[in-house]
Amino acid sequence: MKFKSVFDIIGPVMIGPSSSHTAGAARIGRVARDLFGRQPEWAKIHLYGSFAETYKGHSTDVAIVGGLLDYDTDDERIKTSFEEAKEAGMNFEFIPETGHTDHPNTARIVIGDSRSEMSMVGISIGGGKIEITELNGFPLRLSGNHPAILVVHDDRSGCIANVSNCLYKYDINIGHMEVSRRQKGEMALMVIEVDQTVDLFIMDELRQLPNITQVTRIAD
Repeated sequence: MKFKSVFDIIGPVMIGPSSSHTAGAARIGRVARDLFGRQPEWAKIHLYGSFAETYKGHSTDVAIVGGLLDYDTDDERIKTSFEEAKEAGMNFEFIPETGHTDHPNTARIVIGDSRSEMSMVGISIGGGKIEITELNGFPLRLSGNHPAILVVHDDRSGCIANVSNCLYKYDINIGHMEVSRRQKGEMALMVIEVDQTVDLFIMDELRQLPNITQVTRIAD
């Protein structure tokens, strides 16, 4: 087996006890917040498999809440995230599930506020690494290890080319890209992992492209 860095072997700098159940859980929560774009007012956190069985003992619960508060894996405030969430006005509920999932460390996070809500499925694959496998019903594969942008758009000819050309214009290299849609001609989603963070002015330019309805940035 090949490792890219020593952190692939010893895991990330983190609040323990477990890289998969704590650090990975915190990253899942934080990516959910990034995708939502702001502090949610409420969260319903569905846990599956090993997460559902051991979430209290392995601090999966406080880690996910800490991630939703935008705490990184090594932030000491994760330990008191329940109290911090209450002070921030965020209500949360954990729902252990018995249904089968493809991965034992799976969480479905449903968050929202008075403006909108969002559903996301994340899995912790070990060593603090995660994958996001679903967003608002769209299947996807997002590692969270690289900067990424998510583009919600109408399923129309030229959308993918327009977004790609805009990134090319600013020398943004695409490392991985997936496109999915619910039905032909309806809402679609581009998931684009890139080699560098996309500046805000580029995000604004992407939002102005024809048939684009939402653009979200995720930092690494």
